[in-house]
Amino acid sequence: MNSDLQKLQPYPFEKLAQLFAGVKHEAGLPHIALSIGEPKHQSPAFVKDSIIHNIDKLAVYPTTKGLPELRKAISQWACKRFELGSEGLCPDTEVLPVNGTREALFAFAQVVADRHQAEPLIVSPNPFYQIYEGAAYLAGVEPHFLPCLPENGFVPDYDSVPESVWQRCQLLFLCSPGNPTGAVTDEATLHKLIALADQYDFVIASDECYSEIYFDETNPPVGLLQACKNLGRTDFKRCVVFHSLSKRSNLPGLRSGFVAGDADILAAFLKYRTYHGCAMPVQHQLASIAAWSDESHAQENRRIYQQKFSSVLNVLDGVLDVQRPDASFYLWPKTHIADTDFARGLFQQQHVTVLPGRYLSRTINTINPGENRVRMALVAPLEQCTEAAERIKQFVQSS
Repeated sequence: MNSDLQKLQPYPFEKLAQLFAGVKHEAGLPHIALSIGEPKHQSPAFVKDSIIHNIDKLAVYPTTKGLPELRKAISQWACKRFELGSEGLCPDTEVLPVNGTREALFAFAQVVADRHQAEPLIVSPNPFYQIYEGAAYLAGVEPHFLPCLPENGFVPDYDSVPESVWQRCQLLFLCSPGNPTGAVTDEATLHKLIALADQYDFVIASDECYSEIYFDETNPPVGLLQACKNLGRTDFKRCVVFHSLSKRSNLPGLRSGFVAGDADILAAFLKYRTYHGCAMPVQHQLASIAAWSDESHAQENRRIYQQKFSSVLNVLDGVLDVQRPDASFYLWPKTHIADTDFARGLFQQQHVTVLPGRYLSRTINTINPGENRVRMALVAPLEQCTEAAERIKQFVQSS
């Protein structure tokens, strides 16, 4: 048995189930879940229709590289969204479809990390998407965490990272917009990180799966490939991005996303994936073409989230220390008591589930950036999100 498995912590939702063990909600209220980032808006009807229309493709083995038509649709979307130019992303060499970003992020670390080098590191924000840590350990590499604190806008203070860390870094995970903070890494910081990657020869993996949930249609979050292009770096050297239809298009069950960027890295990643056995079903690829080719449903999705943020923040104003994030569908409020006590008490008294922040972060040098914070995912319908906010208000005011 792989001994590195012993380094993995229980997943946050396992910890949450343990926290709630034996607890019964007292008021007989219907449950409202704000704990898991699973979109609950309607999936686009035309995507469902595509799957139904192409259900006979169940009889076809998919290729790991995916359909040329899908890679072209992805390239066209990314070039338009991130202003890469009409031919700024080669569909044949710089795009690879994947079964959602979760498996791709994990697999990517197995390709990039070299456990035979001296004391290699995979560097990650803290708090973080838990796959980053698991991917590091199972690649035989130590994770190194950079705190995301409010005084730096919940973005790591990269200027304070010792040179010794960059010298050992093989892979830097970015998450922008951040999970759980919603913070967006600005272009100047991305340029700085690209220069560091050149200087110390590491790869940047930018998890951008929340990039299409934002509040200003005229100012979407910048992406890593966009920052490359604006530097004249059209080969995207050392830079790779991860995108998904789960959040953008309310299709978490489709398990469809893509990786794009440095062609040499993607060639190695494709080789790994050919053995890994993770080709996307053809009917899902065809449905994905439809989703990436339509922007109107993504705009409507953002409009609904904007309504929910406005309503929830209006209720919680003056109740919790909480601000609207730069992007994403999460709130990251401070709690007046321990985050685990807050989550447990809220579940017991109001039957609302939130995720304690410490479950998403690690204590480094006595600092845990998630302590006394909780993650609230505004994925439920507007009425439920507003009702949850009212219940949270009651809980805070009574405790």
